[in-house]
Amino acid sequence: MNLANRITLARIFLVPVVVFTLLIRFNFWTVTINHRTTTGSEMIAALVFIIAATTDGLDGYIARKRKLVTNFGKFLDPLADKLLISAVLISLVEMQRLSAWVAILIISREFAVTGLRLVAAAEGIVIAASRLAKWKTATQVVAMVALIINNFPFSVVGFPFDTLAVYAMVLMTLVSGVDYFIKNKHVIQTDA
Repeated sequence: MNLANRITLARIFLVPVVVFTLLIRFNFWTVTINHRTTTGSEMIAALVFIIAATTDGLDGYIARKRKLVTNFGKFLDPLADKLLISAVLISLVEMQRLSAWVAILIISREFAVTGLRLVAAAEGIVIAASRLAKWKTATQVVAMVALIINNFPFSVVGFPFDTLAVYAMVLMTLVSGVDYFIKNKHVIQTDA
């Protein structure tokens, strides 16, 4: 159990904290601007989510820099990412801040790419995260934070940043998913 794996485990343990602060309302502080209310618990959830999302890059950097890459870490890191993203997407649907089809599309893409990686791994091929996938993750984090805090502070000026961020998230999710399958089509092609 090295430092990188501990950071990854911490990300997993932060998932229920984010969900709890999102779905259990603690209205110790609220601000309503242009018919949009943001609560203190949502601000805390956004902060914890940002911390958890940031550890994704940190654990990988530490593992590579200190030569601490392990099979356990290779298994745990993508699992932690999928748990975090899926839990927040589902919570946002429950909060009625995100359409269910968006969450289904993003979670389905994650399953499809994971399946592709499993097939490749069975053939001894490692599919590394692409640059597009990293952009996809960044747009997901930005969009989800905007949704968690209900477009604050952009709601002050009536700018629909959260809506535009969701469009960017959906676009990057689709593009990066298609990119994985095009670049790795040899993995799933049959001889028949």
